[in-house]
Amino acid sequence: MSLPVYLDYAATTPVDPRVASAMAACLTQEGVFANPASRSHIYGWQAEEKVEHARRQVADLLVADPREVVWTSGATESNNLAIKGVFEAAGYKGHLVTSVCEHKAVIDPAKWLEARGVDVTWLRPDANGVVPVADVRAALRPDTRLVSLMHVNNEVGSVNPVAEIGALCRQESVLFHVDAAQSAGKLALDMEALQVDLLSLSAHKFYGPKGVGALYVRRAIARQLAPQIHGGGHERGLRSGTLPTHQLVGLGEAAAIARNQLAEDSERTARLRDHLWSGIAGLAGVKRNGCPQAMSPIHLNVCFSGIDSETLLLSLRDIAISSGSACTSASMEPSYVLKAMGLSDADAHSSVRISLGRFTTMADVDRAIEHIRTVIGKLAVA
Repeated sequence: MSLPVYLDYAATTPVDPRVASAMAACLTQEGVFANPASRSHIYGWQAEEKVEHARRQVADLLVADPREVVWTSGATESNNLAIKGVFEAAGYKGHLVTSVCEHKAVIDPAKWLEARGVDVTWLRPDANGVVPVADVRAALRPDTRLVSLMHVNNEVGSVNPVAEIGALCRQESVLFHVDAAQSAGKLALDMEALQVDLLSLSAHKFYGPKGVGALYVRRAIARQLAPQIHGGGHERGLRSGTLPTHQLVGLGEAAAIARNQLAEDSERTARLRDHLWSGIAGLAGVKRNGCPQAMSPIHLNVCFSGIDSETLLLSLRDIAISSGSACTSASMEPSYVLKAMGLSDADAHSSVRISLGRFTTMADVDRAIEHIRTVIGKLAVA
């Protein structure tokens, strides 16, 4: 039996072979294996050189200064460092603005702060899953310390107007944090153009290894951030811990490849995504969630009205998709993102996320179309 077609790239991507090759060279005694913090011998110097080269590669992807890239274990840690770090440094005083459709890695730290006395304003998205700039402006107060909003929604793929929100925050002297886990390596990023102060990313979202990521910290605001992990003072005091050379080399290589192939990958995946939608759009009861004009190139969230997503996922055995975020895939509750967009519980329960990537082929898409049409036909009759 052949493996199902993998169409869950929003959750995690396979490691690009070029990335795996670069990482392998840092795992054995014949390669660059040492602790990058060991500055008393050549092995440590070699590892440090590799790590700093990777930092430059990530900075180039973000159009930033390498000194503004702080290594973490992924976007979840980066989000926690950004959000908790800002308010811990301020003695848990001030006001936070975020939204109800953020990833749990933002929602849970915000609730943690709320329990400690931080006032949080929870914005709601419009029917397309976008947080309007006007709503952010209306939420700002004299004591607002941080606005934290994702660039691309992980379930629907809706793209928030981060450049406009960034300009607003900069004008009002409010820090702006962006969870870019779904946009880094897929959409063009420029830290100065977007006017963000803090930005989170994960390597495994753009064909790098799992368990490693980074937080962009604008140099001018670095002192306004309290570290969350102590012990050794690594990363200019913002994140202690021995650096995993092979993981960081993989992250750097993935960033360099993504930067070089950004336009090609985005155009290709969008074309495949649109072909997939055109192949299933005519099915009875099928509708697309979100606005195609403000959506990432890899996402397709589809509602199959009247069919429970669990039943649908079990029936679609020839393709690997999900009913939402991988972090909430064990939950039987309807998607909180789709409900925030105004979908009923029934339609939210009937929706699935399909996401394409660098290694998806037209043959994969055609196979998925045929399988979906067959399964939906049978379930509709039943």
